[in-house]
Amino acid sequence: MFEYGKRLKAAGATAFLLAALAACGGGGHAGGSPSPDPVHGLKDTTRHVSRQTTRATRPHLVKRCTTGTHQVRHSSRSGSGRHRRTRTWYTTERYQDCHKVRSGTETYRRETRPERWCVRLDDVNGNRRQDDVWYRVDRLDYNRVLDADDRTRVQFVPLYPDTGC
Repeated sequence: MFEYGKRLKAAGATAFLLAALAACGGGGHAGGSPSPDPVHGLKDTTRHVSRQTTRATRPHLVKRCTTGTHQVRHSSRSGSGRHRRTRTWYTTERYQDCHKVRSGTETYRRETRPERWCVRLDDVNGNRRQDDVWYRVDRLDYNRVLDADDRTRVQFVPLYPDTGC
C-alpha cells in the first residue's frame, strides 16, 4: 500500500507539471518561448559556429552504506479483567543507511560554447534598408539556405527572435 501511495503522488506531480507547461506554452519551440514569425529576405551569407568544450573536474560521489541493527519491542494482550496478561518480546531488525560521499574527483567535458547555425539576410521582410541581419536557425534550415544560391530569396523561422548570431 505504501509503494502505491508513492506512485500515485509521483503521477499526480507529473500530471501537474505537464499541465503547467502546456498552459505556459512550454511544449513549443526551442527555449520554451513562443515560435516567432517567419522571416524572408535575400541570402547574404551563412555561419556555422562549432561546439567548444573543455576538460573540467568535479567531485566524484560514491554511494556508501552502513548496516546496523536495533531492538524492536512487541507486545500482545490476552484475557480480560483480572486474568488480563501482557506478553512482551523483542526482535532484532536490520537496517541500512546509505548516502553519497565524496571520493576524489572525476574529469568530464564541459561545454563552453554551444553549436550554432546562423544565416545573414538582406532586404529582410521586403525592407530594402534592413540589410546584414543575422538570425539563428536550426540545422535543417541552415542546410537548406546553404544549398541556395547567393542573393536568392529564402524564408525560415528563426530560433530566437532578435538575438542575432
